[in-house]
Order: sequence, then structure tokens, then C-alpha cells
Amino acid sequence: MQQFFRNIWEILEMIKIGHSVLALPFAFMGAMLAARGWPDGRTTLFILLAMVAARSAAMAFNRLADARFDALNPRTASRSLPQGRLKESAVLIFVIVNSGIFIWAAGQLNQVCLLLSPLALVVILGYSLTKRFTSATHFILGLGLGLAPVGGWLAVRGDLSFQVLVLGASVLFWVAGFDILYALQDEEFDRQTGLWSLPVRVGSFRARSLAAGCHLLAAAGFFLTGRMAGLHGVYPVAALLGAGLLAGQHIILVLRGATRLPPAFFTLNGLIGVGLGLATWLSLIS
Repeated sequence: MQQFFRNIWEILEMIKIGHSVLALPFAFMGAMLAARGWPDGRTTLFILLAMVAARSAAMAFNRLADARFDALNPRTASRSLPQGRLKESAVLIFVIVNSGIFIWAAGQLNQVCLLLSPLALVVILGYSLTKRFTSATHFILGLGLGLAPVGGWLAVRGDLSFQVLVLGASVLFWVAGFDILYALQDEEFDRQTGLWSLPVRVGSFRARSLAAGCHLLAAAGFFLTGRMAGLHGVYPVAALLGAGLLAGQHIILVLRGATRLPPAFFTLNGLIGVGLGLATWLSLIS
């Protein structure tokens, strides 16, 4: 029994369950925009279940796919799989189970979500393999998280709207910009091992400039989403603060360098999603 709970802890640590906050607020933001308020309890439950399962499957598959590279990288060599604290077979079962839960939860929402759920899995799982052949990997990760608000909207209405596509694109650029900055830590390792990333392809200075451009597009998209959805009051303030936090990441990078990004990077990005989601709800009920 002690070993069972130790394995559960290792899995939760491996998938960084606390980082679910990055995508979850945007899924509910899409649902709130579709419902023009908070969705009903049943829809809320299955959106939550689908999002947690999808992210858990994607993160575990990423650790499984990258285990060989993680073992060679000093920054990641202490992770559970390289250290043998988890078996690959156990992680694979975890991926399969969570993928099944995601598809089942999507089916509980509506037929459209059920039909599109395998395609979503291809994107969020397939991302982990893209670094082997394309430096667009950062944008594919962004696409995976950008599907969150689109999925939330589909869960409520079963159709699409331009405003949620703008929101999805904003999340895409937000994530891609952050992931480009994150990849700066491993630029030399990726170059030596033949892995693809924008820092490897264009150099760190140009990669940082591209990341800044992505975050500029993301900030503009968040503002545009609010305008299109008629979100007034607190939402524009939250969007402005979010833009400031994005700018703050680049300032931190200039001051500290990219060899080791501080934990504040994850905190800042989590605050952006939570802040925009909360502001959306407050704007819709006011």
C-alpha cells in the first residue's frame, strides 16, 4: 500500500498536476462566453474531468516520449522515469486510462465533442514527438492549449464562433511565446542531440524576439476577445494586467538570463489565465 501511494505521488509530480491551471481557466472562459455566464453543473463537471484527463495524458506521454533525452539532460535527469522511480509500463497505462476518460467525458457533453476528441488527442499527444523534426513544436504545443477555450465553447453550444477562435489563437500565441522562452534553457543540449527548437534554428536573440512578438499578438487577442464578447468593467483591466505580466517575463529574462528560468515564470502564466477567467465571469454577471 505504501508503494502504491508512493507511485501516485510520483505520477502527480511527474505530470505537474498543479500546472493544470494554465489551460483550465481558458476552457471555462470559452464555456462562459458560450453560455453568457457560468455553465450548468453537469457541463462544468464534464469539462473539468475532460480537461484534467487530457492534460494528464498529454504530460505523461511527454515524459514517456522524452525519457531517453531527459536522462541525458542535467536539467531533467532527476525526473521519475530516468531515475527509475516509475516504470514505463505504468506511465503508458496512465496515458491510456486518461485518454479513455477524456473521450468518455467529451461524449457526455455532446456528439460534436465526442467526434472531435480523438483529433484533440492527436494534437496534444503528438506534440511530444514534434521536436524531433520541426522547430514549429512551440506552436503545436500552443495549438494544443488553444483548443481548451474552443472545447469549452463546443461543450456548451456545439458550434463555433469567431470570438472563441480569436481566444483560441490568443492562447496559442501565449503558450508558444512562453515555450520558446522555456526552450532557451536547453538550446545547447537540443543542438547537441539533434532536437529542433526555435532557439536552435534561429539563435537565442531572434527566438526571444519571436517570443515577444507572440506575446504581443496574445495580448492583442485577449483585448479583442473582450471587445467582441462585450466584456466590460473588470475584464479590460485584467487584460491590461495580463499584458503587463507577459512583459514582465521578458524583463525577468533580460535580468536573469535564460540558463535557468525561475519558478516565477509558471506563477506569472498561471495568474494570467486565472485572472482572465475570473474577469470574464465577473463581467458577464455584472
